[in-house]
Amino acid sequence: MATHKSAEKRDRQNKKHRERNIAVKSALKTKVKAVITAVEGKKKKDSENTLKDVIPALNKAAAKGVIHKKNASRKISRLTKKVNAL
Repeated sequence: MATHKSAEKRDRQNKKHRERNIAVKSALKTKVKAVITAVEGKKKKDSENTLKDVIPALNKAAAKGVIHKKNASRKISRLTKKVNAL
């Protein structure tokens, strides 16, 4: 348990950031899954539209530090390849 005032503040901040990161990661997983299901269903229009929503979300999460920059880049690349393969 934190005993110094600064350590208590850091603990509060960490809890807030953790909750935000969990929410953002969950939303990303949902969006990525939507693209994958559209690709598997051979729905080119849907997959392209959902990919356009996913790319900025991944970039924003990487900018905020929720996921690593290269992780976001890798996901975008793989999803784009799947959509373009249709």
